[in-house]
Amino acid sequence: MHSPSSRETGAAARRWRLLASAGLVIAAGLLTHLVGSGPIADRAGDALYAVMVYLVIAVAFPRASVVIVGVIALALCAAIEVFQLTGLPALWAQGFWPVRLVLGVGFDPGDLVAYALGGGAAAAADFVIGRRRTPR
Repeated sequence: MHSPSSRETGAAARRWRLLASAGLVIAAGLLTHLVGSGPIADRAGDALYAVMVYLVIAVAFPRASVVIVGVIALALCAAIEVFQLTGLPALWAQGFWPVRLVLGVGFDPGDLVAYALGGGAAAAADFVIGRRRTPR
């Protein structure tokens, strides 16, 4: 049986691992954005974006189930993609270019597939790693 303090310690350690992973994913995403070109780099960047969203949600809610975090991450990515249809992210990106990296500027239904693949891969990895860390 786990004591409350051991659960808090476990959640804190999980947060640090997730934050470190998010840092690596952000670096990979920026590298993909800066040196990549074409549809493969674009989809890879979108998948990495979904992984990053998954990790941020998992940091905020370290005890939430993998399925819940994955569904929320995919819903958030889809909402941001659909928000691009309003034209507001493109307008905002004209005044502050990092908005382009966070919100995107043009709707592309193919991005939704990349988000599902990236978020699914993050959830699968989290599940496998979590199972390996759970004492039996």
